[in-house]
Amino acid sequence: MVRVLAVDDDPTILRLLQVNLEMEGHEVHTADNGRDALERLPEVEPEVVLLDVMMPHLDGWQVCEQLRTDAAFDALPVVFLSARAQEADLSRGRAVGADAYVTKPFDPLELVELIERLAREGRPTDG
Repeated sequence: MVRVLAVDDDPTILRLLQVNLEMEGHEVHTADNGRDALERLPEVEPEVVLLDVMMPHLDGWQVCEQLRTDAAFDALPVVFLSARAQEADLSRGRAVGADAYVTKPFDPLELVELIERLAREGRPTDG
């Protein structure tokens, strides 16, 4: 079982993520904006964070940047899940410290496999 924090301002996407991950036996917590996600992190203690890019109150880029500068969460695997699929977006995701970038629409089973792999292996290390 992997404990996941899914963050998206679209309630349909959040529900889809929750249903698909729970069907695979994972524990899913949700937040509908970046500020709420950061507030929930200490209580949820997720093993993986799924982040939409375009959200109110703090976007996914800002949330990921804050995680990477916080010693308590800098090793937490982050997966961007976004409709933004331009190369510039993918590059920015890497630049802010995302471990993976999945574009919408996505294959739920592939996403589950990615989450399980990141939870098992942790963040890739440079070097």
